Parts: sequence; structure tokens; C-alpha cells
Amino acid sequence: MNCPSRTDDTLQHPSWNQSPPPFSPDTTTRNDFNGLANSRVHRRHANSANAAGEDTGAVITALSGGDSPPTTSGSPRRPFLTYFKDSSLHCARSLAKFSRFIGPGFLIAVAYIDPGNYATDVAAGASFKYALLFIVLVSNLFAILLQSLCIKLGSVTGLNLAENCRAHLPKWMVIILYILSEAAIIATDIAEVVGSAIALNLLLNIPLVAGCALTLVDVLFILIFYRPNGAMWGLRLFEFFVMALVLGVVVCFCIQLSLVRDQSVGEVFRGYLPSSAIVQSEGLYQSCGILGATVMPHSLFLGSGVVQSRLKDFDVTAGYVEATVPLGSTGGEVKYRPSIHAIRGCMKYSIIELALSLFTFALFVNSAILIVAGAALYQVPGGADADLFGIHKLLSQSIAPAAGLIFALALLLSGISAGIVCTIAGQMVSEGMLNWTIRPWLRRLITRSISIIPSIIIAGAVGKDGLNKTLTASQVVLSVILPFVSAPLIWFTCLNRYMTVKTEEASEQEDEVEVAEVPMRNNLVTSVIAVIVWVIIVVMNVALLVLVGMGKSS
Repeated sequence: MNCPSRTDDTLQHPSWNQSPPPFSPDTTTRNDFNGLANSRVHRRHANSANAAGEDTGAVITALSGGDSPPTTSGSPRRPFLTYFKDSSLHCARSLAKFSRFIGPGFLIAVAYIDPGNYATDVAAGASFKYALLFIVLVSNLFAILLQSLCIKLGSVTGLNLAENCRAHLPKWMVIILYILSEAAIIATDIAEVVGSAIALNLLLNIPLVAGCALTLVDVLFILIFYRPNGAMWGLRLFEFFVMALVLGVVVCFCIQLSLVRDQSVGEVFRGYLPSSAIVQSEGLYQSCGILGATVMPHSLFLGSGVVQSRLKDFDVTAGYVEATVPLGSTGGEVKYRPSIHAIRGCMKYSIIELALSLFTFALFVNSAILIVAGAALYQVPGGADADLFGIHKLLSQSIAPAAGLIFALALLLSGISAGIVCTIAGQMVSEGMLNWTIRPWLRRLITRSISIIPSIIIAGAVGKDGLNKTLTASQVVLSVILPFVSAPLIWFTCLNRYMTVKTEEASEQEDEVEVAEVPMRNNLVTSVIAVIVWVIIVVMNVALLVLVGMGKSS
């Protein structure tokens, strides 16, 4: 074997040709960790990866006689059966991994099928039949976009929207956003109280005042089990309970649709196309109401905060962080930042699960409400002015007695499930913006006490008409607040200043780690679309306020 001439380097390293530097493809990936917060744990794994790389390099060198391992050109063709088995196995593994991410999308979807949606969708169906299904579709597309940004923000930063606001915005702005967010949560909770009280009255003939009081304790025992920092199985059980409520609502409306007779399927699907009804004064008012009831402010906090548990579970399983590291921030210090591996391995599955949940269950329920109302109430005397009580009566008379019963049951399930997620969102807002830690059941007690007092007063003093007007007014409040809450979300996700992941990579020098930055902001197309959607939301909500000021009502 020919030996190279000796140089100063060869004198210092006489065995460079016999023992080439070790190389392992795992070295980079095993040391590309999530950042400075967990550097001690990461370095331990980096050392073990380097040791494994040295052993691998020695084996390759010995087998190849000191030269590079031989390579083969071309790839042999695999039999079709082998290809089919490999493809099936890959799909099965992907589906198994995706199944572990099912749950948060249902929690978020609940916010889009709350009792407030019933009032707006029913009014739209009674006034314009199926013409405003296009607005239902567009509202869900807007929701999917904004919620995808929420997932991205929560995954990359390890903080929810409220915590990011406290970390990066001026204190005065955080206080304003906190007041607006709390107002949105209370307005949403009022809708849940009113909807649940009406449902209890329709199902069990419970007086409205008593029904409002009963909503104070409807899910307290359930919220005790919601612990995002607890065991993953406990969180999964909680998610399965909410999923059962959502599926219950879906089943109710499947039965409702089966009871509808003598309606054209083609006419229903044409409703998903733009029509002139949208630009009419009353149609524009209804469209704004659907948008405000669908894209709700508190759901943005919820969407950015429910993804961290699975990211942490990924990192704990891979050994990148300790299981005792808490989520969120304490005293301004971020305790857990997801690794780049967790972000790339979990974020796409979370977004897919969210999109499927919203585009199937939330879109189906909102469409079903409008379709049932259009089939039963359109051009029916008194149908356009019917409240939830009148809708129940008209459904029972025009379709079948079971239709009214199922409508009330779906309303009750929606009120309970929406009340749960509204409380969780309120918990995230108070802890994230003010660092005010409080147990979910106590949070629900406080929020429901605030929302239940005006509901009881209105129920006792005004009666059914007052409750329906309160439900409509709560949706107007949500519409006004939505642009203020969604603006920071779009701002954060469009800038690398906030959307950059710090990772640690092994240095060429022993026992040293280099810090690398991975930018993950929105691309230009996503940023432009997000800004356009925000402008559309602002314009529609301004139009809603103008129409309310002109005396328009649904």
C-alpha cells in the first residue's frame, strides 16, 4: 500500500491513515436538540451518540481495509408483493402515529358548535334558506387558517398565545388584551348558560332561572381531571369525554337531517357557492353573525395551548427533556421549549388532525343546523323571527316531534362541551397574561358566577325573549373582540424574531456544543393570506356594528 510522505501533521498524528475520523449520520440528528433550556440533558445524549459513532466508524474501517465502504450503483427492483407490504406497513405506522394526535382538534372544534352558532345559523336558514352555506364554509376555512397558526405558534415557541403576549408585548397592551379576552370569555360563557338553560327547559321543563343556576355545577367534576402537566393517559381520557360530547351532537344532527323530506340535494350544494344574498343588508348582517359565532376569540388561546402536551411527551420519550419539566413559563422564564425533532414530528400531525376535525365535524354541524332550519322554517309564517323556543316548536310541527327533541338534546350537549373548553381557555388567559394560577374548577366557578348573574336577572325579569336577545348580543361582542385577539397571532407567526428555534449541535472540538438557529416563520404566501383574512374579518365586523346601529336584528 502506498504511504503518503510525512509532514508535520503526520508526525503529530502518525495514525491518521489507519484511523480516519469517525462519522455517524446519527451524530447530527441526535445532537440537534431543542435549545439552551435543557442543555445538560442534551449533552448527555450527544456524548452517547458520539460514542456510538466512534464504534460504528471503527467497524466500517476494519471491514473496508481502511478505505471508504464500497457503494453500489443503481437500485434493484423489488417485487410488487414486497413493495405492497412495505407500503402497507408504512401507512399503518403513519395512521398509528396519527391516532396519538386525535383529541385536541375536537377540543377546538367544540368552540365552533356552541349555542351561539345555533342562533345565527338558524336565523340564516330561516331567512335565506341555503344561500348562506357559503359563509359557513368560508368561516370554517378562516378558522382552519387561524387555528393552524395557533398550533404553529404553540409548537415553535412552547408558549400559548397569552404567554407570548406577556413575553413580547408592552404591559399596557397586554392589560388591554387581557380585558378584551376576559370579556370574550364571559360573553361566550353567557351563551353557554343561556343555551343550556333553554335546553333544560325544553327537555325537562326546568324553569329558566333554575336552569341557569344548574349550569354552575354541570361539569365541575369533569374539569378536576384536566391536568395538562399530568399523565398523558389522564389528558387522553379528558379528551375522549369531550370527543363523546361532540360525536353526540353530530349523531343528533345526522338524525335531524334524516327526518328532512322533499328537499333538493342540488339546491343544498348550490348554497356553498357565492350568491347575491350575501351583499343584501339583512344577508350581510346574518353573514357577520355567522362569522362572529364561528371564529371565536377564546378558541385562539385554546388552539395555541393544547399542543404542548404531545410535544413534551415526544421529547420525554426520546430522552431530550426530563418528565418533571413543566409546561409554559414561570416568572417570565420558559420552562419547556420543544425540540426541533418534536416540532417537525408533531406539528404536521396536529395541523392535519385540526383541519379534519373542523372541516368535518364543525362544518357538518353548522351546515346541518342551517339546512334543518332552511328546510323547516323558510317561508313559514313566523319562522324568520323564531327564537330557540320557537325553533323547537316549529321543528316539532313541520318535521316530526322527534326533531324538536333531538334539537334540544344537541343544544344541551353543545352547551356542556363548550362550557368546558371555554373554562380551559379562560385558565390559559389568566395564567398566561397575568401569571395568575388558579384551578380550573375555581376558574369555572368565578366565570360562571359572573355570567350567571345577568342571565338569571334577564331570565327572571324578561323571560324567553330576553334570553334570546342576550344570546344574540353575546355574539356581537365576540365579533368586535376577534380582530384585536387575532392580530397578535398573525404578528408573532410572521416574524422570525419570535418564530426561531434554538438548537444545539455537536462542535468539531470535543465537549463543546454550538448553538444553531432554525427560522420557522410563515412563508410569504401564508403571511399575505393571513393578513387578507384579518382585513376581511375587520371589515365584516365593522359592517356588523353599523347594521346593529341602524337597528337591524336577526
